[in-house]
Amino acid sequence: MTLVEPTLAACFAPKLPEKLIADRAYDSDPLDALLAVQGIELLAPHRSNRRKPRTQDGRKLRRYKRRWKIERLFAWLGNFRRLVVRYERHLVNYLGFVQLGCIIVLLRHL
Repeated sequence: MTLVEPTLAACFAPKLPEKLIADRAYDSDPLDALLAVQGIELLAPHRSNRRKPRTQDGRKLRRYKRRWKIERLFAWLGNFRRLVVRYERHLVNYLGFVQLGCIIVLLRHL
């Protein structure tokens, strides 16, 4: 939860995202309020031990169900040892191998 702000600050996209999908660890009212000030809606399921009343209904959490696609991509990229153990010193070379890994994953699952 503490790395959300630095991650959004280092975002290379032209604008901040409208919605941020996260897992149960990010269920925090202060974080939700902080992101709402920036215009970002936090979509995270509530923890089972939450004491405060629920702030989300189940309709918005339907997007959370599709989060497995991104998690699966990271798992597939973890099969390439060169990406898990970063041998390249330069970021451009590493990014090239990440893109090559994405291409291989795409071609395998067409």
